[in-house]
Amino acid sequence: MILGVSGPYGAGKGEVVAYLRARSFYPLSLSDVLRDELRARGEQETRERMIATGNELRARHGPAVLAERLCARLLPDRNYVIDSIRHPAEVAALRAQGRGFRLLWVDADPAVRIERLRSRNRPGDPASLATLLEQEGRERSGGGESAQQLDAVAALADFRVRNEASLPALHAAVQGVLEACVGFERPSWDAYFLDVAKVVASRSNCVKRHVGAVIQRDRRIISTGYNGTPRGTRNCNEGGCPRCNSFAESGTRLDECLCSHGEENAITQAAYHGVSVRGATIYTTFFPCLFCTKLIINAGITEVVYNASYALDDVARRLLEEASVRVRHVELPSQ
Repeated sequence: MILGVSGPYGAGKGEVVAYLRARSFYPLSLSDVLRDELRARGEQETRERMIATGNELRARHGPAVLAERLCARLLPDRNYVIDSIRHPAEVAALRAQGRGFRLLWVDADPAVRIERLRSRNRPGDPASLATLLEQEGRERSGGGESAQQLDAVAALADFRVRNEASLPALHAAVQGVLEACVGFERPSWDAYFLDVAKVVASRSNCVKRHVGAVIQRDRRIISTGYNGTPRGTRNCNEGGCPRCNSFAESGTRLDECLCSHGEENAITQAAYHGVSVRGATIYTTFFPCLFCTKLIINAGITEVVYNASYALDDVARRLLEEASVRVRHVELPSQ
């Protein structure tokens, strides 16, 4: 879950971020990008300088530059709360990263906000309502395409919270937003096992192609395998296989290839550890070759799910069909 927080000065955005941080959300801020930029330039951080630097970066690299730089920090296994969103292009960039981004707009009457600012007495805060409104006028819609456009950001909000009562009331409102956001799609079992097979393939030591295979039964992984030279021998990427290291033409010099295939290794690893694969499904990043097809059939595997086709798979496909092994092609969502 990724929640963006935006709103005018003194609306209580920091309290929202603190509430979410206490609930295991990782806090990030587009202002962090500006702070990094000022630090790299050796310049002191001030509110006016940060605004000017943000406008400059948007003018030079596009209006979404701050969000685009921040998106590179997002990890797929965490909830995030992101504040200091001040341009509609930043909202678009955060939505485009595909994690179900939602935007929360926090607001309060200017008279309430100026009292809060006076109470916290932070250097650089406006001291009067007139100064507050004058500063906000520049941030809401003026200054051109590269300037802050808070009014346009507000129009894109998925949720709105008025923060003019007590802190518990604000927390209750944010809790309501969280509850409305619960619910997300998990990958299908096919996508899950094929994604695992892709990770398995990353361990391959073959210099020509990386292939990974996963054998599962009852939705539990019982064996994995990747292609490469046999256990205890020199790895292919260290010169262990003469065919692969000479980059032989596809389908030729197979009698010189010392690499075992991913499906082959998944089956033999199961046998090595005394695990039956009878009635199981094998997921493989490439359609199995004829040799692996014969192993699959004789091992009692009843289904093959593959991601990419192989140039020499016609005979293997017909043999799997004759042996009543189910074959399915599944493309991953990222493809």
